[in-house]
Amino acid sequence: MPQRHKGQLALGPGLLKLGPLGSPEPTDLTSPWDPAFSDMGYTVEGSKFSYEIETGTVVPAEEIDPIHVAINGRNLKVAFALLQLTASNLKTAMNGGTITTGTGIVTFEPHAPGEEVRVMLGFESEDGTERWVFRECLQGGNVELDRKKGSEAVQLGTEFILAKPDAGTLPFKSILAAPARA
Repeated sequence: MPQRHKGQLALGPGLLKLGPLGSPEPTDLTSPWDPAFSDMGYTVEGSKFSYEIETGTVVPAEEIDPIHVAINGRNLKVAFALLQLTASNLKTAMNGGTITTGTGIVTFEPHAPGEEVRVMLGFESEDGTERWVFRECLQGGNVELDRKKGSEAVQLGTEFILAKPDAGTLPFKSILAAPARA
């Protein structure tokens, strides 16, 4: 039975990072992130990583219980809603596009179909005891700018779907502090 250890609690929204595919990944909890990764800014309620396995059962006519459970696939997602409405965040949420800076203005135009840009995402906990690297991500959720009255800021919701990157690597990696999180 596991020991109760409050040092294993994971608290707070942490910091989200964005980088181009193939960016150098952190290998520990203390070295700075590679400059290719940039901070993504404020979120509404932090971020959410989901790991879902799709299964199927094999039930022969002669049995009432499955004799085997097979894995048909898995769905890996990272979701968050950004609070800072910037051209850079629009470009991230819409999988690419063009940002042009002019005198006193910045414009954003979405990409043409088929020109989607996949990215890497990173997460670092506020207490420095965990880092996550999501190696190939494509934003696959609805992008809605919901404008409301009062203190409710516009939210730029995203739901990134993870894919398996090049051969020999897996969709994500987590780095946890030891021995507390072992």
